Amino acid sequence: MRLSKLAALALGALSLALAAPAQAFPVGERHLEAINPTAALRDADHKATVRVTVWYPAAEGSEEQSLDIGPPGQPLFYVGSAAPDAAFADARPRPVILFSHGYGGSARMMAWFTTILAQQGYVVIAVDHPGNNSRDKMTIPGAALFWDRPGDLVAALERVRTDPAIAPHLDVRRLAIAGFASGGFTALEAAGARTDLAHFRDFCDAHPDDGVCRPQPEFPVTLEQATAALATPDLAGEAARAGDDHSIRGVRAVFVMAPAFVQAFDPASLAAIATPVAIVLGDADAVAAPHVNGGAAARLIPRVQLKALHGVGHYDFLATCSAAARASEGSICAAEVPQGSTHVAALEQALILFGKAMGPP
Repeated sequence: MRLSKLAALALGALSLALAAPAQAFPVGERHLEAINPTAALRDADHKATVRVTVWYPAAEGSEEQSLDIGPPGQPLFYVGSAAPDAAFADARPRPVILFSHGYGGSARMMAWFTTILAQQGYVVIAVDHPGNNSRDKMTIPGAALFWDRPGDLVAALERVRTDPAIAPHLDVRRLAIAGFASGGFTALEAAGARTDLAHFRDFCDAHPDDGVCRPQPEFPVTLEQATAALATPDLAGEAARAGDDHSIRGVRAVFVMAPAFVQAFDPASLAAIATPVAIVLGDADAVAAPHVNGGAAARLIPRVQLKALHGVGHYDFLATCSAAARASEGSICAAEVPQGSTHVAALEQALILFGKAMGPP
């Protein structure tokens, strides 16, 4: 199999870090649906289902298809490729990585990252968070009930563990989690951090122009709108659970890119995280400002590694923009640094972290 440049560079980093040979596989892709009761509160049609995508090492010769986003032949984002419903590479149980996308994003948008992990031998389980993804109608509850995101990942993992074609290939004793932006928040919450809505509101009262306090361009919801929604009878019960323990048992490593909404955590809960954490962010991020998000988390989490990429912005961690995407009106594609180098840096750090925490895949 011919490796992509990203995969080759990341594979080299892993081999050097672990002083061990690594192998690359074709990538398989399967789609499932999981059930999470809180999804019905967030989904526009009140469905309790969560879409699940699984990427995994596939058998040699599996025929991959493009995952690029946009019209055929005119992609907006270059994502990668995978073979639908391909056979697994072998019978070996493999470590599992749960993945959470950003605000208004999707699992596929981040497949530039997840498919490389699958090439390296991991099984990656990703979701489209209900009411807060680019494929469905966005909702205020989908934006406001952000502490329910780890539950989507738990539901996805349990669904995959019941699938006869996938379950035998999972080594859930080696479990990690990764995420981008709001998905970074999800990953930290899954590691034990706890939501503190009062802390977040106090922060935004003091810093109303901060990037995470302003309405997000993907779906503009003001803090006042979110607060009012959480006070309604439909959501008040779930809002009362915001500060509960939403951690996922057995997580052995956490990797986050440009984490957002870190000021919505109880600082003491960040300081109590015992799981190894690696954070990669851009020092030019105007959406999730590093000093109050990733940097703030790194100052509190005991077992943390922080890598800041010079000149890199928030959306540089999305799939690579095409020329058409860069030229479109209101485009988020304004990278000053080539996205390829940003992606490679993130993959290097992720593969090193996962390799050290869980052993070679």
